[in-house]
Amino acid sequence: MRAPLGARLNRLRVSWGRLSQGRVSWGPASWGRVSAGLSSVRLRATVAATLVVALALGVAALVLVMALRGTLEGNAGEEAARRAAAAVSYAETVPYAALPVTETLPVTETEPVAPEGATPPSRTVSGQASETLAEDAAVVRLADPDLVLAGRATGSPALWAQPASYAVAGLQVTTPTGPATLWSRVSLDGVRKAVEALYSALLPGVPALLLVVAGMTWFSVGRALAPVAAIRAKVADITARDLHQRVPVPGSKDEIAALATTVNGTLDRLETAVGRHKRFVADAAHELRSPIATLRARLELAEQSELTREALADVERLQALAADLLMLAKLDAGEPLRTGELDLGQVAAEESLRARRRPEVRVELDIEPDVVLNGSRAHLDRLVTNLADNAVRHAASAVRVRVRAEEDQAVLEVQDDGPGIPPEHREAVFGRFTRLDEARARDAGGAGLGLPIARDIAHLHGGTLTYTDAGFVARFPLAEGALSPA
Repeated sequence: MRAPLGARLNRLRVSWGRLSQGRVSWGPASWGRVSAGLSSVRLRATVAATLVVALALGVAALVLVMALRGTLEGNAGEEAARRAAAAVSYAETVPYAALPVTETLPVTETEPVAPEGATPPSRTVSGQASETLAEDAAVVRLADPDLVLAGRATGSPALWAQPASYAVAGLQVTTPTGPATLWSRVSLDGVRKAVEALYSALLPGVPALLLVVAGMTWFSVGRALAPVAAIRAKVADITARDLHQRVPVPGSKDEIAALATTVNGTLDRLETAVGRHKRFVADAAHELRSPIATLRARLELAEQSELTREALADVERLQALAADLLMLAKLDAGEPLRTGELDLGQVAAEESLRARRRPEVRVELDIEPDVVLNGSRAHLDRLVTNLADNAVRHAASAVRVRVRAEEDQAVLEVQDDGPGIPPEHREAVFGRFTRLDEARARDAGGAGLGLPIARDIAHLHGGTLTYTDAGFVARFPLAEGALSPA
């Protein structure tokens, strides 16, 4: 039910007031949604088809109305001429001057019509005022109200046959009192009613037909573009972890099917290239582990000096880098996890205490008991170790590791009292080989793989890892049946 007019006007005034005061904002997102809606292929096709059909129907309706009106008016003029021709023999016996009538007969001259059996020359007059008819013509009404006989007298009947209401025809006749004009009229009411009936059919019919065309076009284009939407949705879901997926190929054998086939071919080549890259990284990291371990053992057994200690530190970094690369290769390969129920607090406590320690940095624990989740112990150990090592490396004096249950999530927080990460770089630190502190010595920092590995592990467990003002925060879904605080 529509609202009263007053209420709608009030809402309109309120909306205009908000707009004029700048309280209605049109940001990039709003304009983006509007432009996306207007640039829709489905919408543009519907509008174009509707406009074309509207133009065609408008021209067809105009031609139809004009043709119908012309045909019916022409038929009425022919009928008036036939009536006049039929009354010629009678009009020739009437003395037209006997009954003068002070009326004006507006007519116009047309081509002469020769009726059957008429011996005198004739001409047909219809429409508006005739230049050949004198204003003082005498008029005699005949037995038929649609026939009059006009001659030179005192006037002509104007109200007898109005141009908008009648079709008029005239014939020259010779009466006992001299030459005169026999006028015949036919009403145009039938023409008017027929045109009105046509209007009454066209006015609601054309908009209804346009609505049908718009609806059918919208439906048809939507059906045609449905495979495109499915292809777009599938491509949007495909990531580097599931390149084995393929877009659906419709069975229509048209351009859209060719597009889907091309996309699948591209995905095949991409999957092959990424697979080769992952295997290369994994093989390289695996092959590096043995010679690096051998080199480290020889350096540890060698006579200690400043040179051997520096070489040993570099080897340790190489060993950590190879381990990180191997872990990344496994994560990218999407290997299935061996999961089980784990106490996140126990994992965090054990691995935090094993982190690379600086003598001046203390590690504080704030662990809630029974924060249980489903996960891989090896992967979660690596996540906590990477976060703790990063915090110890940048802390001034203390690192705090906190584990708690929050609603249906297990939350791990790793904080340090170091300088922190600027807001504009809080997402960039999770990029591979990203090191914000370029000024520090290479042996004091990592290769920029610890945080990316930690985030990948969190995502692999259905969780998230972000950096906030409180430090690094990892969230995981609690195991089914695990209790969370009220």
